[in-house]
Amino acid sequence: MRLLIIGSLAGELGQAASMAIARGAKLVQADDTGIGLDRLRGDGGIDIILCDLRHDIPALLRALAQERMVIPVVACGVDAQADAAVRAIAAGAREFLPLPPDAALIAAILASVAEDRHELIAADPLMQATLHRAEQVAAAEASVLITGESGTGKEVMARHIHARSRRAAGPFVALNCAAIPEALLESELFGHEKGAFSGALARRVGKFEAAHGGTLLLDEIGEMDVRLQAKLLRAVQEREIDRVGGDRPVRIDVRILAATNRNLAADAAQGRFREDLLFRLNVVALRIPPLRERRGDIAPLAHTFARRYAEVNGLPYRPLAPYALQRLAAHAWPGNVRELENAVHRAVLLATGDAIGPDAIELVAETAAPAAPGEGVAGLVGRSVAEVERDLILHTLRHTAGNRTHAATILGISIRALRNKLRDFTAEGIAVPPPALGVGG
Repeated sequence: MRLLIIGSLAGELGQAASMAIARGAKLVQADDTGIGLDRLRGDGGIDIILCDLRHDIPALLRALAQERMVIPVVACGVDAQADAAVRAIAAGAREFLPLPPDAALIAAILASVAEDRHELIAADPLMQATLHRAEQVAAAEASVLITGESGTGKEVMARHIHARSRRAAGPFVALNCAAIPEALLESELFGHEKGAFSGALARRVGKFEAAHGGTLLLDEIGEMDVRLQAKLLRAVQEREIDRVGGDRPVRIDVRILAATNRNLAADAAQGRFREDLLFRLNVVALRIPPLRERRGDIAPLAHTFARRYAEVNGLPYRPLAPYALQRLAAHAWPGNVRELENAVHRAVLLATGDAIGPDAIELVAETAAPAAPGEGVAGLVGRSVAEVERDLILHTLRHTAGNRTHAATILGISIRALRNKLRDFTAEGIAVPPPALGVGG
């Protein structure tokens, strides 16, 4: 993870930087927001910003929005700066980090942003075979298409491949194609020149240039618009890109990994995905099996999560009792590793004894409210389609504990379509469940 700190490292913010570095973060520093923006324009690999409250964080957030930079900002300051912290949160800052810093809180903040929060665990023979195939091709330059259901750990596998490649010393840059609005995605990928569009106040590099010499993961590649796929195909074939508003191509040296939970071959047959791009990306296919097919991984993953979230929450580590492990092993895990992680996190917080017992294991499918008498098809008569659709979406979100990607998979719609619906609901004043804090939301 690459971390930009805006402010002096001489005091307590420097302590926060040291704690983040100890957690594996790579640090970029800027004395003020102007210099920070320059750093961001020239480095498309920044994952999170920690900004001292002495600086104008609302203005920084406005500048990020104006320049179409989608990067979470954490406000940092002492309790005496509570008013400034409230203004920063109201303006769009993701978190407030009180100073002096707490190591567990910094770990939690980094974990909420990072996509590689757990190591790749492969105790089950099926997952071991998948891992062996990944390591066979890791040292090559070939593109790899990683497929699997939502929550199986596709980005974790991509990082594993990068770490064992000849590009391991170079950057690993990940872009979730579904998380970026369609109008911004081209600039995120290829960068732009000053004046290319309204808000393009300076030249900015995109993810391709940020990943030069390393690996670029295009996550949720199936959600990319077909028109932009043509430009991506040219970048993959020619090893060069055109910045938005640029007048000459830029050479790139990047290995492409792509990930999706969609059937791209079926999408290509229906004209939703370019077949020639699929051929370029799918030099090597790597399927991550769902957790229900690799039950041998459930116990080691659960133990790993129990240790992690005990540490993050400042709690003593408590092992999972045998009956608790039996409950986990018997569950279907429609949300895969992400759902298991959330379940164990809850159990760490709810457990009361020396071990995590079965009473602390709350599984989402079991806690969903039962249908009331008269509900079902007959109970829908008299309601509008819009009302039924709204209730189905919100109930599914509650079922997935706020995980947007998993909810979209259950509903059979794209993550972008789901986000648009939720934005409409919010505009109408309808309460929407907050995003999950697990591996992605």
